[in-house]
Amino acid sequence: MSDATLTPARVALVGNPNTGKTALFNALTGSRQKVANYAGVTVERKEGHVTTASGRSLSILDLPGTYSLRARSPDEAVTRDAVLGRLAGEVEPDVVVAVADATNLRLVLRLILELRAVGRPMVLALNMYDIAQRQGLRIDLEGLQRELGCPIVTTVATRKRGIDELTAQVEALIASGAVSTENVWHEPGAAEIRGAHREAQRLLKAYVRPPERPDTITGKVDAVLLHPVAGLAILFSLLFLMFQAVFTWAAPAMDAINALAEWLGVVVNQNLPEGLLRSFIAEGVIAGVGSVLVFLPQILVLFFFIILLEDFGYMARAAFLMDRIMGGAGLHGRAFIPLLSSFACAIPGIMSTRVIDNKRDRIATILVAPLMTCSARIPVYTLIIGAFIPDTKVWGLSLQGLVMFGLYAAGIISALAVSFVTRRVFWRGAVEPFLMELPTYKLPSLENVARNVLLRAQIFISRAGRIIFPLMIVVWFLSTFPGPPAGATGPAIDYSLAGRLGHLLAPLLAPIGFNWQMTVALIPGFAAREVAVAALGTVYAIGEADSAAGGALSAQLAHNWSLATGLSFLAWYVFAPQCASTLAVVKRETNSWTWPTVMFLYMTALAYLASFTVYHVAVSMAGG
Repeated sequence: MSDATLTPARVALVGNPNTGKTALFNALTGSRQKVANYAGVTVERKEGHVTTASGRSLSILDLPGTYSLRARSPDEAVTRDAVLGRLAGEVEPDVVVAVADATNLRLVLRLILELRAVGRPMVLALNMYDIAQRQGLRIDLEGLQRELGCPIVTTVATRKRGIDELTAQVEALIASGAVSTENVWHEPGAAEIRGAHREAQRLLKAYVRPPERPDTITGKVDAVLLHPVAGLAILFSLLFLMFQAVFTWAAPAMDAINALAEWLGVVVNQNLPEGLLRSFIAEGVIAGVGSVLVFLPQILVLFFFIILLEDFGYMARAAFLMDRIMGGAGLHGRAFIPLLSSFACAIPGIMSTRVIDNKRDRIATILVAPLMTCSARIPVYTLIIGAFIPDTKVWGLSLQGLVMFGLYAAGIISALAVSFVTRRVFWRGAVEPFLMELPTYKLPSLENVARNVLLRAQIFISRAGRIIFPLMIVVWFLSTFPGPPAGATGPAIDYSLAGRLGHLLAPLLAPIGFNWQMTVALIPGFAAREVAVAALGTVYAIGEADSAAGGALSAQLAHNWSLATGLSFLAWYVFAPQCASTLAVVKRETNSWTWPTVMFLYMTALAYLASFTVYHVAVSMAGG
């Protein structure tokens, strides 16, 4: 067996968004894939392996979707640099597989012409070919293959059709030795772009016949889903359903995880002698990390809906609908994608503002992106809601789900309000229109949805291991040392470094109803928001070990906090100052300390004002 057979050949999957590229990646690699981040950026790197019929090993890289190698976003920049072999620490691909939606070749042909200019061996995979056939779309495969100078394979990724033929063509290109390392691609000028567009139109007209049975279902469904009134009502109804499901569907799994954490704590306390080791394991590790992992089921339910709607083709429609609202608030139409990304994490949302050409529009979007409710807030929201909002029904709906929906809505409304003020006061001017390609509707593959949901679980658990666990060691140490002096009567944590720091800063937050334990939790929460929950778990596990409240962290909070305090904490986290990594990304994207400073100060002010108002209104209503 030759060294070439032993060494995995690198194959890069490149294509427009919504072409089924990731579905093809999953069909090729199955469970043999791993996810990480590219060096120096937060863009996800998905790589898998497949062994061909002849025994050759292929390393498959799923690159982010792009419309052109003229990168306008971090995702597109990664794709361009990967294809051109410019990524630090990355080996250039041996073969490029251009993945196209067979029912919509208009945009992808321009990308294919750019890929051809790179000079690397290429295979064109016409995906969703079954839909093209069903519509009566006729493609002259031989003629198009001859014009493009690369083999063409028809695939149906969701049903794993054409996979063997695709790997065979890739292997044939590798075996032929036609692996080019010469990059002849360059950033095209305006005349070259127009020329490429004309060439793509010529190829489309010459080799693709219009469908005999056009997709009328998409048009009929869009007439309802994109209606200016009915469409928005459906969108908000779907969001409302998502947050109801976050509480009702996830409850049994959360109870099981919580019971497991409590059982482990009991086992440790019963089998280890009293001392630092028992305190570290039971109160630092189990109480700290366990108080965050208990929210994993709710995060998975939320991502299940997001991934399902994305695969169905609805998320692009949601972008179109929300563009009308954002335009009225002074946000650029392209801002929807960064804001949508910020629901997962503000960091990729801020990075993806690079698609906005105008500097002022881009900075305005960066400043409000963190107000969107990121997934790191979910543990905080669900903890406080579970502790203070009764699990009752209002008009047949979960009251807890209603409150969660309200918190998300508060984040969205506040982002629009801040943008409106910013544009009207500081940066006046017209907002450019928003253009987006709407994909056809497709039935999602449950296998792909399940795989992506599990991927989110792995990322969350990995975050718990890499970030939360080390921080919990620090919180436990600060909460444990120094020990109480001889004859001390108060809880040991009152004499610790954390207790002293909390008591020192408590007067600053007393007007908004925060106690010193909450003050302690805010400090590590600056590293990652969900760490505030783990910090509370550790602080109360150490300080309230013999409390009558006992049990889960939510029970501890309900015992020690008032309703007004709990609502104030929720209000704080709607506007909470960003984690350190987000501010670092803002500094990198704006190349200035001015904007991260502005972001931190205005969000701190908003958080304090909101908490102050909520706390005193709640106290007044309770008193009345």
